[in-house]
Order: sequence, then C-alpha cells, then structure tokens
Amino acid sequence: MENNGYGLHRKDRLVITTIEIIDQLGIQGLSTREIARRQGVSEATLFRHFKSKNQLLLVVLEDFSKFDIDIYQSIKLKELRPKESITYLIRAYAEYYESYPAITSIMQVFDVLRHESELTDRVKSILNDRSSFMKQLIEEAQKAGEISPDMDSKNLADVIWGLCREICLTWRLNGQSYSLKERTLSTLEMVLKAFS
Repeated sequence: MENNGYGLHRKDRLVITTIEIIDQLGIQGLSTREIARRQGVSEATLFRHFKSKNQLLLVVLEDFSKFDIDIYQSIKLKELRPKESITYLIRAYAEYYESYPAITSIMQVFDVLRHESELTDRVKSILNDRSSFMKQLIEEAQKAGEISPDMDSKNLADVIWGLCREICLTWRLNGQSYSLKERTLSTLEMVLKAFS
C-alpha cells in the first residue's frame, strides 16, 4: 500500500478527499476527476483502488458510520442509567461531528445517495441501526420509569435523531458559529424532560 509519510494510505486519502469535496461542493460537485485532481493522481490510479465512484461512496458510508458499534459497546460497558445512555450516545456523535465537520456532509446527502441502487441498502442500514439502538435505549428508560411509557419508542427515536440532523444542518448553514454539542445536548435535555 502506498503511504504518504503521515500514516495515511492512498485509499484512506481518497476517502478523506471525497468527504472534503462533498462538504465543499456538495454531492453534485463530486467526480472522480475532481478527486484525482486534488490527490495529484490520475483517474486510473483512483480506479485501481475503487472499481467505481459508488464503490468509493460505499467506503465513505462505512467511514461515516465506523464509530457506531464502538459507541453502542461503550454504552453497554459503562452500565449507565437508560436516560444517561441516550445522552451519552448523542454527546458522542455531537463531539465527533464537531471535531470533524466535513463528515456531517454525508448525513446531509443520505436522501440523494438512497437513489443509487448500490448505496440504498447501506444508507438504510445505517439509519435503521441507529434508530433501533435509540428505540432500545428509550424502551429501557421507559421500563426504568425515566421516560413516559405512553410514548411510542419508535416515534421518540425519530424525534431525537431528527432534531440531531436538523441542528447539525443549521450548524453547517451558519458556518459552525456555535457549539454543536451544546446546542444538541440542551435540545435533547428539553425533549427528554418533556417525555419524562
């Protein structure tokens, strides 16, 4: 594997460049020609690592969701109260996104990516896994008496993830001019109080 001297292999650099282009130019600005140009390589070199642009985008989706399992396992190991687990989960994502703003562009293009047959299943899998895990945490909080049992757990999971996506989009549109973590956590706290 080719290494740039900074510990990143060519394949990793191509993924990072793809994320940066989507962040800066949107999905419509993403082309194999632009990726190759920014990396100072030929398109042929790019295609030695990835058979197609969609294969590269699949790896980008994997990169986007790579911390999901780690976060879920951390929550289980910490043995937090169910409501604390929900906050921990959202805090972990907010901190990750705040430290790597470009990766949030991937979340914003999910709807476009789902129209590519090769990418649909992966996009659905990421969203379904996150929703299922949140739903499970909400149900545990309901059993513990921390969240009203009258609330539909799937709907509340959708509300929480929806607010996170909306706050993240607003943060991006406002040039990241405030703390994503603080805004997300204070809004989450309001929602959880409302349904306690």
